Amino acid sequence: MTGRELLALTAVGKTYGSVRALQDVSLTLREGEISCVLGDNGAGKSTLIKIIAGLHQHDEGSYTIAGEEVRLGSPRQALDRGIATVYQDLAVVPLMPVWRNFFLGSERGRFRLDTAAMRATTREALLRMGIDLHDVDQPIGTLSGGQRQCVAIARAVHFGAKVLILDEPTAALGVKQSGVVLKYVTAARDAGLGVVLITHNPHHAYLVGDHFTLLKRGRMAGSHPRAEIGLEQLTTEMAGGSDLAELSHELARTDPKERPPQ
Repeated sequence: MTGRELLALTAVGKTYGSVRALQDVSLTLREGEISCVLGDNGAGKSTLIKIIAGLHQHDEGSYTIAGEEVRLGSPRQALDRGIATVYQDLAVVPLMPVWRNFFLGSERGRFRLDTAAMRATTREALLRMGIDLHDVDQPIGTLSGGQRQCVAIARAVHFGAKVLILDEPTAALGVKQSGVVLKYVTAARDAGLGVVLITHNPHHAYLVGDHFTLLKRGRMAGSHPRAEIGLEQLTTEMAGGSDLAELSHELARTDPKERPPQ
């Protein structure tokens, strides 16, 4: 069962010069919920992430966090309000050990770091998420893509995120690693976070999602709670089902003699 509302975007729009990147997009996220945003390249997913994460400000509509209308001026402001974003490239330092990457940007103490405590905290935080990583001293670059995603998720949970935005976390992963990452996505939801999962893969979205928002050319192409849509319909809508059906219908009505030469 989902809890209180964490954030809401209502009829949000964004324009870059003469390019309308988003128009009339709405999304609501609650505690203990995974809201999946689906769309192909150019659908507006990246722009939506940047607005939620404080990188860009919306031009139209409203954005509220815990019921308060906001216009975030930076990712730090979003983070201070409990919104953590894990991008596809993860922004890790490959040669640094796992524990250093876990605390990157959140170190305490100006001149001296309690490295033993930081190592122990990293191990404990990973174990709480069910991630059994034997050596937190190994360079994070030696981990698989799926393991690095899981470390990033555990890090966000540990440092008090209320909202976790995941940008295509399974895009570059194989089947097994994708399954592992999705397992920890649900663990974040079970820990009470609200998760916005950005993806172009309806199969991955349907495995974990509670709500699905479809974007197409910067506009909403559908919004469905899980109980009201199946995987087949979700896949069809994402593939532009209505457009495909209309094209198929038109082709079927056209007499072959009247079709233009190939």
